[in-house]
Amino acid sequence: MMQTFDAIIIGSGQAGTPLAFKLAAHKKRVAFIEKKHLGGTCLNVGCTPTKTYVASARRMWDAQHGEELGIHIPDSASADLPKIKARKDDLIQKSVDGITKRITNSEYITFFEGEAHFEGHKIVEVNGAKLTAEEVYINVGGRPFIPNGYEGLPYLTNETLLELGKLPEHLIIVGGSYIGLEFGQMFRRFGSQVTIIEMADTIIAREDKETSIAVQRFMEDEGIAFRLKAECLSADMEEDGTIAAHINCAKEGAVTIKGSHILLAVGRRPNTGRLELNKTGIETDSRGFIPINDYLETNVPGIYALGDCNGKGAFTHTAYNDYEIVAENKLLGKTRKVSDRIPTYGLFVDPPLGRVGMTQKEAMEKGLDILVGHRSMSSIARAKEKGETNGYMSVVVDAKSHKILGATVLGTGGDEIISTFVYAMHAGLSYETLRDSVQPHPTVNELIPTMLGRLSKP
Repeated sequence: MMQTFDAIIIGSGQAGTPLAFKLAAHKKRVAFIEKKHLGGTCLNVGCTPTKTYVASARRMWDAQHGEELGIHIPDSASADLPKIKARKDDLIQKSVDGITKRITNSEYITFFEGEAHFEGHKIVEVNGAKLTAEEVYINVGGRPFIPNGYEGLPYLTNETLLELGKLPEHLIIVGGSYIGLEFGQMFRRFGSQVTIIEMADTIIAREDKETSIAVQRFMEDEGIAFRLKAECLSADMEEDGTIAAHINCAKEGAVTIKGSHILLAVGRRPNTGRLELNKTGIETDSRGFIPINDYLETNVPGIYALGDCNGKGAFTHTAYNDYEIVAENKLLGKTRKVSDRIPTYGLFVDPPLGRVGMTQKEAMEKGLDILVGHRSMSSIARAKEKGETNGYMSVVVDAKSHKILGATVLGTGGDEIISTFVYAMHAGLSYETLRDSVQPHPTVNELIPTMLGRLSKP
């Protein structure tokens, strides 16, 4: 028997969950489907658990660096991974319980726990039940990408690493980008030996080279080893359970790195493969992402793709913005668009990186006439007072319009400070507006006007 709804939402991530509640608030009958983690990746295996671990790792750093600020801390600090994990699990469970309660209390939401797939045009099947609606919202997220050659190994992903009850003795990480760097630093601070292997000649290759070098340098200072240009990489497990990673094309010849655990952090793929999208006519690209228009609609009218699976941003904040675009356009008559979004994100190593808009490298590759500003954290009074002088801030400005094209803040508070530039760019302000502002002293932010007062050609 076919069940008819006003809307079907597949996936309960950071776009699907608020959309379900918003539609229900407007008295729309919603079929809400989730196969595994109510609340999606961010809540269960992404932002919430990792930033919980990052906070614990920061406490370890504080304990180990008190002497530099005149505080003697006995050499007895250690990471209790089971307790760190228990705190993480408790935070997640409270949030999941809150979502569950709201679903239960809503008369307009029917929840289906199971894996959904299409059976026809706007017909979705889950657990044998067939559902249909004029509007279908796909919010199935993504999963870790597992490259060939690791099938027989007990490898870890960002999800399974968070379930360990014992610290790895030596954690080998394949992938020197955002996930690999965050996990590498936190587990090094917990007490593990860490080696990060990266195919490219720099870590986080999408960033300006200065950023990549700075991050690598301060992570090396903490004892993390890096192996770059490791294109010919393979791994196997020895008889004693040791993981052996083999680099066969390094400049120094064949190299074998032995560790107790191996984390694969080489990217993510969308969870679209099992939806049987062909049965409803939805197109995907070569990587499995669902192409959308500016309003999140697929090539099939009335079917939308939100969050990681549409390839328009692999972040919680972009997924939530997808929800805002759909909800406000649908319910409030607005015309918000994906292309209005200015890309911004953070890398939550310590000190953190905040990024918005273009890098200097991207602007120069586009042939734009630009001005740039730069300020080292080591020249900022507040950073020196805190004893945290790693990193820098920089800005890219259009020389003709004086609009800010992009900014980087790598340093203490960088993940929060970047919002100053985000607000200015969304408002379309000229750089002079920030330059002429009066910021409170003593803060890291107060050096933004100083930096903007010293722009030059790159």
